[in-house]
Amino acid sequence: MGKKIIGVVGSYRKGRIIDSAVSEILKGAEAHGAETKKIYLVDKDIEFCRNCRRCTQEKGDGTRGNCVHHDDMEELLREIDDADGVVLGAPINFFNVTALMKRFIERLLPYCYWPWGSDIPRRRIKSARKKAVIVTSSGCPAWLGRIIFAGALKVLKTAARCMGAKVVKSLYFGHICQNEDQKLSESEKAIFTAYKAGEKLVS
Repeated sequence: MGKKIIGVVGSYRKGRIIDSAVSEILKGAEAHGAETKKIYLVDKDIEFCRNCRRCTQEKGDGTRGNCVHHDDMEELLREIDDADGVVLGAPINFFNVTALMKRFIERLLPYCYWPWGSDIPRRRIKSARKKAVIVTSSGCPAWLGRIIFAGALKVLKTAARCMGAKVVKSLYFGHICQNEDQKLSESEKAIFTAYKAGEKLVS
C-alpha cells in the first residue's frame, strides 16, 4: 500500500503560488505511489484557540489531548495523524505566515502536555513518525527572504515537529509579486524544485 500524504494550504487564494507549489509537491509524491489529499484551510471551520489549555492537562505520550471546540479541526488532525507525510504551505503576510495558517498552528496545542504549574509545554510525540515539506513565499528574493522572514519557516517547522514530522525539505519562493496574476508555472525551476520535494516525502 502506498504512503498517504496530506497537503495543507494556508493561502487565501486558490490557484496561485502556494497552492500550485503544494500541488506540485503532491504530484511528486503521487509519482512514487503515494495517495495524496489537499486541504484548503480557507474552506474549513476552524475556531481560534482560547488558551484555556484544557487539551494539555491530561498526560499521555503519543496521543493528542481533546480540544473544547467542535469544529473541522479534529477531522483535519485525524487525517494528518493517519498520514505518512504532510505538506504545510502558506505565503508570508506582514513578516510571517498568514493568519489563516497561524490559526491552524495555534490549534496544534493538543499535541503538547502542559499541566498547570509547569513552566513550559512538552511535545507528546517525541520521535518523528512522518516526513514533512514546508513551503512559503514572498515578494523579495528568496535568499533575502530566508533572512528577513526567517520566522515564517521557523513556525512551519515547529508546527511539523509538533505533529510528529521531520522536515525533509524547506522551500522558499521569492519574487512572487511581479505581476497581479503571476503563476508558479512561469518558472520551470520552481515547478521542478517542488516536484522533487514531493519525491523526498516518499523516499
